[in-house]
Amino acid sequence: MDVQGSQVEEIGVVAGQVWNYLAEKGPVTLSKLSREIEAPRDLVMQGVGWLARESKIEFHPGPRSKLVSLKSE
Repeated sequence: MDVQGSQVEEIGVVAGQVWNYLAEKGPVTLSKLSREIEAPRDLVMQGVGWLARESKIEFHPGPRSKLVSLKSE
């Protein structure tokens, strides 16, 4: 596998961690999500982008910052 392929795979793994976290904990701010997931912040944000692109998550206005949650079916 080339370097780009392994990076994409790593983002996919972190996207899975983000999905699992949101399934278990519910809506959370992006800041808290990046602190709670054991991966570099950039990878967490790329994982969030991956899930957003696949329409798996949605964003909501929060009291001070946006919340992210799994999309309700």
